[in-house]
Amino acid sequence: MQKLHFDVTGMSCAACSARVEKAVKALDGCCNVTVNLLKNDMTLELDDAKLSQDDVVKAVTAAGYGASLRDNDSNPSGKTKTQKKNSQAEVLQQELTATRKRLYWSLFFCALLMVITMLPMVGITFSFFEGAQKAPAFAFTQLLLTLPVLVLNKNFFTRGFKALVGLAPNMDSLVALGATASMLSGIVSLYVMLYAAGAGDWSTVSHHAHNLYFDSAAMILTLIGLGKYFEARAKARTTDAVSQLVSLVPDTARVIRNGEETEVPADEVAVGDVLVVKTGERIAVDGVVIEGRAQVDESALTGESLPVEKGAGSKISAATLMHSGHIHAKATRVGADTTLAQVIALVDEATSSKAPVARLADRISGIFVPVVLAIALVTALVWIAVGADVEFAMTLAVSVLVISCPCALGLATPTAVMVGTGRAARLGILFKSAEALEKCSGISAVILDKTGTVTEGKPVVTDVRVFASHLRERDLLKLAASVEVKSEHPLAQAIVRSARENETGLYEAKDFGQQPGSVFAKINGKNYSIGNRTLAQNNVAILKELETLSEAGKTALVVCEDNVPVGIVACADTIKSDSAEAIRAFKAAGLRVMMLTGDNERTAKAIARAVGIDEVVSEVLPADKAAVVKQTQQQGARVLMIGDGINDAPALATADVGMAIGAGTDVAIECADVVLVNSKLTDAVSAYELSGAVLRNIKQNLFWAFFYNAIGIPVAAGVFFTTLGWSLNPMIGAAAMSMSSVCVVTNALRLRRFKPTSRNSLSSFSTVAAAYAAYQLPLEQRSKTMQKVISIEGMHCPHCSGAVTKALTKLAGVTSVDVSLEKKCAVIECEETVTDDVLKATITDLDFEVTGIETK
Repeated sequence: MQKLHFDVTGMSCAACSARVEKAVKALDGCCNVTVNLLKNDMTLELDDAKLSQDDVVKAVTAAGYGASLRDNDSNPSGKTKTQKKNSQAEVLQQELTATRKRLYWSLFFCALLMVITMLPMVGITFSFFEGAQKAPAFAFTQLLLTLPVLVLNKNFFTRGFKALVGLAPNMDSLVALGATASMLSGIVSLYVMLYAAGAGDWSTVSHHAHNLYFDSAAMILTLIGLGKYFEARAKARTTDAVSQLVSLVPDTARVIRNGEETEVPADEVAVGDVLVVKTGERIAVDGVVIEGRAQVDESALTGESLPVEKGAGSKISAATLMHSGHIHAKATRVGADTTLAQVIALVDEATSSKAPVARLADRISGIFVPVVLAIALVTALVWIAVGADVEFAMTLAVSVLVISCPCALGLATPTAVMVGTGRAARLGILFKSAEALEKCSGISAVILDKTGTVTEGKPVVTDVRVFASHLRERDLLKLAASVEVKSEHPLAQAIVRSARENETGLYEAKDFGQQPGSVFAKINGKNYSIGNRTLAQNNVAILKELETLSEAGKTALVVCEDNVPVGIVACADTIKSDSAEAIRAFKAAGLRVMMLTGDNERTAKAIARAVGIDEVVSEVLPADKAAVVKQTQQQGARVLMIGDGINDAPALATADVGMAIGAGTDVAIECADVVLVNSKLTDAVSAYELSGAVLRNIKQNLFWAFFYNAIGIPVAAGVFFTTLGWSLNPMIGAAAMSMSSVCVVTNALRLRRFKPTSRNSLSSFSTVAAAYAAYQLPLEQRSKTMQKVISIEGMHCPHCSGAVTKALTKLAGVTSVDVSLEKKCAVIECEETVTDDVLKATITDLDFEVTGIETK
C-alpha cells in the first residue's frame, strides 16, 4: 500500500467532496480515502497490485471532476525546495485573484442594471424607457446588461448542470437552476410583452414589465460571487501559518567551497557543506555550529521570543534568524529532511485528514442537494395547488434553491482544522491528524515518562560538599573534573561540563585509570580517586551526607586525596523548568496525572514530590509501560501518554493519544500522534487547550450551518407566509447563502489568535522555582534558603533580562531566578551564603544599576 495525494478540481461544496469520496471508495484497492474541500485535495492509500493511479483519476473524472497526482515538488537531486511558496497558498491566492476580477465586473454590470430598474421606484425615470410602448426596449436593455454577468459567472452553469446531468447535483446546481429559472422567467415575459405590443394589448405589456426577473438572475450570481470572494479571501488566510514559515527560508546560502565563501541557491546546499551565517541573516538548512557564537531567534519554529545562545556543538534550524554573532556551521539536514520541512509535512498531513466530528456533516452533505431540489419542486407545486399564481410559486422555489448552503457544512470542519493546526505549528506543536487534534481534548488521564519528559534527561552537578580545610568548593570541582575529563561516563561528563561552565579550568592529570566503582589519576604529585560510597571509608560525616543526597534522589560521588575522603560531588537528572507548571495546569483541568520511570523508587518519588505528582510507578521496563497504559484505560480513562518517543514507543502507540517530546526522530514521528518540537511539557498543556478550542469551534460552525438551513429553507418555502406574511426574495436568499459560508470561515479564523494560558502565566516561574529548589537542596539545608528581591535599573528588552537571569543562575548557592522586565526586579531563591555584595557585583558587571536588595 502506498499513500498518495491528488489535487482535485471542480469541487464547490460539501456535496462535491462527498461525491468524489464515494466514487473513489468504490474502487477495489483504495482505502482511507479523505477528500478536503478547503484544500481541494484527496489523500488515499492505494494497493498498486490491484489498482493504478490512472484508475483513480478516471473514477474522479467519471464523477464529474478533475484529478491529478500531486507533484512531490522535488528536483532531480532529491532536495525539496522548501523556500518555494507553499503550493496550497498559491492555489488559494490564484482563486482569490480570479474571483475578485469576476466580482468587480459583475458588480459593474449589476450596478447599471440596478440603476435603471430601481430609480423609477423612487420617482427618477428615464424618458427613453418611460411608457408602455417603450417597455419592451426597457426589458431588452435589462437582458443585455444581465448577459455579461451570466458569462462572467459561467462556471456556476457549466459545473452545476454537468453535476446535475451526472445525477450528482451540488451547490453550483442550485445556483444555476435558480439563476436560470429567473432568466427564463424574464425571457418568457419579454416574448409575451413583444407579442402583446404587436396586438396593441398595452395593459398586458405593463403587467409583465413589472414582473421581469433579469435583475434577480444578475443579483443572485453577483451576491453568490461576493460570498465566494469573501470566502476565498478568508480561505487564503487559513494557510498563513505554514506559508509564512516557508517564506522565511532564504533563497540563497553562503557556503565555504575551495576555501572561499560562495553564495549558492539554498536548494544546492548539500549535507556536509560549511555554512557561513552573519548577524541579521536567516539560516537556510539544519546544521551544527563548528565555530563562533551567536544569538539565534527561533521564534518562527518554537514560538519563543527570547534569542537562544549558540556555540560550538549547538544545533541550528532552517528559517531561524541570526540575532547577533557570526558562525560557521556544518549542514546536517537539507531539503525535505530539515525540521521546517518536517513541520510543514506534518501540518499538511493533519489538514488533509478528517476529524471524527465531521462524519455527520459528510453524511448529510451527500443527500443535501437532492433533498433541496425536491423541497423546491414541492414548494412550487404546493403553492400552485393552493391557488397562488405561477410567478409567486416560482419565486419561492427559486428562493429555496439559492438560500440552501451545503458550503457551510463542508467548510465547518476543515477550516477549523486548517487554522488550528497552523496555529499549533507556530507554537511548536505538531498534530499528525485531525483525529488526534480532536481526541486530545477528550483525555481524562495524563501519563508521563520521567527521563527526558519531566526531567532534562541528562545529569548535572547539583551539590559540591567539601570536608577538608585546605579546599574550597571551586577547588574540589576543578580536581574532580580534571580526573573525570578522560572518562566517558555520563556523570563524569556532567562534572566536566559544570567545571567549564563555572570557568574553573582543569589541572593536567597523569596516569589515568579506572576500576569497578571508581576512576583515579595523579595531579600535582597527589593521587586522586573518585567513586561510589565504598571510598567513604566509614567516615560518619560523609556517610550521613551521602544518605541525605540519596534521599533527595541524587547520585553522589566521593572524592579522595591520597586515599583520604575530602569531599562529595552530587549529580542528578534535573527537573525541567516548566514541569511543575505543566503538571499543575493538568491537575487544575481535572486530569489524573501519573509518572512512569525505570528509576528506583526513592529517586522517582523525590522527583514526583518536587513537581506535584501523586501517582508514581517506578522500576518499570519500557514494555511494561504499555501495560500500565492499558490498565488505566480499563479503569475508564482516556489516556494521554507523553514520552521521548524512543523507549516509550509501545506506550505511545497504546495510548488514546501519544505525544512525543522533541521532534526530529523517526520513532517519535512514527509512534506519536502529536510531536512537541520544543521538548517543553507546558506545550503539552497548550496542545490540550488548543484541541479543546478547535473542537468548540468546529461544533459552533456545524451548529450554525445546520441552524441556518433549518430556519432559512422553511422561510424561503413560504411556510410562514400565511400566518406571518414572511416570504423571501431570491436576491436576499442568495446574499444569506453567501454570508453563511463567510461566517463559518471567519469563525474558524479566530483560532489564529489562540494564546495558551501556560505561556501567559505570571505565577508559573515562582511555582517552578519552589519545586526546583525543594528538589535540588539537601534535606537539612532546605530551611536555610531565603528569598531576595533585587531592584534593577537599565533593563530595556528581553535580551537584558535574559543576561541578568543567566548571570544570577550561575552563582553558587542560587537555586532559582525570576527576572521581571516589567517590574524591573529579580526575585531569587538562594542559600544564606549568597551575600548582597556578590549579587550587586554580578549585576553591576553587566552595566546595570542595583537600586536596592530586600531579603524576605
